[in-house]
Amino acid sequence: MKLPLVVVTGAGSGIGAAIAVELGRRGFHVIVTDVDADAAATTASAVASAESATLDVTDPAACDEFVRRTVDAHGRLDVWVSNAGISKMQPFVDVAPADLRRTFEVNTYGVFYCGQSAARAMIALGTAGRIINTASMAAKQGGVPYLSDYVASKFAVLGLTQAMAFELAPYGIRVNSVCPGFVATPMQSRELAWEASLRGTDPDTVRQMWIDDTPLARLQTPEDVAKVVAFLASDDAAFLTGESISVNGGAFMD
Repeated sequence: MKLPLVVVTGAGSGIGAAIAVELGRRGFHVIVTDVDADAAATTASAVASAESATLDVTDPAACDEFVRRTVDAHGRLDVWVSNAGISKMQPFVDVAPADLRRTFEVNTYGVFYCGQSAARAMIALGTAGRIINTASMAAKQGGVPYLSDYVASKFAVLGLTQAMAFELAPYGIRVNSVCPGFVATPMQSRELAWEASLRGTDPDTVRQMWIDDTPLARLQTPEDVAKVVAFLASDDAAFLTGESISVNGGAFMD
């Protein structure tokens, strides 16, 4: 019997890598994708049943071609996780048009393009698949310093998740998103340094601020997010679609 197949984007490190490992542990064959081929291969080596591939989520033709090759090779596509994302901290008045475009290209357009490609394949295959998008705590509130373009791009992901869920429901395809908070990843390390510089303080002080803002009193791990993604990919979430689940230790409650 073939294992269910899942594709995870931006899985070379951080949350994406944890998602790939967790889904592999739960019996999926995982295709680990990233713009960094070596990083994708490293993650794949830690998964029980996996392969790796390079994918630029900002290229719609590349997304279509990747999905076509995946279906040709495996004859199936059960779950797609759009996790690839970027951030850059700077004051709202300093965000350059090029930075704004790039943030949306990866964080929003990438989710859109990948979702289209995956959904088309699932519809053609007659698969009641699952699409899961990584949004952010910043997708539900604007009170996030120095991340205005990121906030805007992630708010868009929430709306897109609902629109996809509505249109794809007749095909049995469920679409949900997860909204992480302060996750200990390489991206967070960069954000700590940026925010510390912008505030005129040090990264340890900012880290403690983030912990103090989290009722469960710790930074979350990528694995905290991965387990919720695994739930959404499972039959336990069979009647859940169009939702954006906060995974943030209570740092933002909605």
